[in-house]
Amino acid sequence: MIELGRMEKISNLHEAWESEDGAFTPWLAKEENLELLGNTIGIDLELEAQEQNVGPFRADILCKDTVTSNWVLIENQIEKTDHTHLGQILTYGAGLEATTIVWIAKSFTEEHRATLDWLNEITNESFNFFGLEIELWQIGDSPIAPKFNIVCKPNGWIVGRRSGSVTGGTGTTPDQQLRLDYWTVFVEYLSQQDSNLKGGKPLPWSFYQISIGRSGFSLVSYLNLKKNTITIGLYLQGKNAMSYYNLIKLEKNAIEEELNTKLYWDESRQTTRYINLTKDANIRDRQNWTDQHEWLYENLKAFYATFAARVKNLDANDYQPEEDMEPPELVS
Repeated sequence: MIELGRMEKISNLHEAWESEDGAFTPWLAKEENLELLGNTIGIDLELEAQEQNVGPFRADILCKDTVTSNWVLIENQIEKTDHTHLGQILTYGAGLEATTIVWIAKSFTEEHRATLDWLNEITNESFNFFGLEIELWQIGDSPIAPKFNIVCKPNGWIVGRRSGSVTGGTGTTPDQQLRLDYWTVFVEYLSQQDSNLKGGKPLPWSFYQISIGRSGFSLVSYLNLKKNTITIGLYLQGKNAMSYYNLIKLEKNAIEEELNTKLYWDESRQTTRYINLTKDANIRDRQNWTDQHEWLYENLKAFYATFAARVKNLDANDYQPEEDMEPPELVS
């Protein structure tokens, strides 16, 4: 018989963190702990600042949602929720223009839980309010382990994002409805896979974005109804997009060998860059969607495996345009 341990809950959070600002906030701001939090709420988080100034105040943690590049405010406490922190999340959220607010505490009062539910109810889908309780557990003499429990979340929050209706509503064109249906079915397909691919809400657009773990970069699936093609690619945007693109392109041969295919390296845009792969597909044939979604998924997964680590380690300062390079020394 296998001897099993017994999980015991540690009621005093101070056994792990002596104080909120001096211990809990720095612990939560570490990459591996933000990843644990992000996995719980279904958002890829990238740390932007700790103890961020908001006028005369200081917000605990400010992150970027790597899919949307929107701001995520995180306020935490290791005691029961209070009115002070409720005021802080609203003040800081407004000052930082955050679209997602995450409030973490040891426990939530019913009044504060109801307040977050009310905020999710009265705001549109651009704004998201989460309430999470933090717990500590231990088995025997094992290291103490943290656990986040969601007690409040946005209405209809599934697969990491607020769910959308599969109907487009008044004014939706047939092509918009087709794209919305296509991405809705694709999101459901993704949710059934054992994968780290995390995307957004399905919309009636020609493209669908998936996080690759860093803001300014995303994996994109694209439909072209005129050409009857589907495309997946790595999308780069922002002021350093050209520098990052050229650094990645230095490894073009190795990347194409890893993916076992030739890629299209798109340099036609002024402020963005795109590295992609395209396949012919009859998008209007709904019976063929499963095969198309499988192709999208398998290639997105391969792109993630190839590019995620490269993207994470990029430093724009490493790029030196050819015209700025030192001329070679002349040998007499």
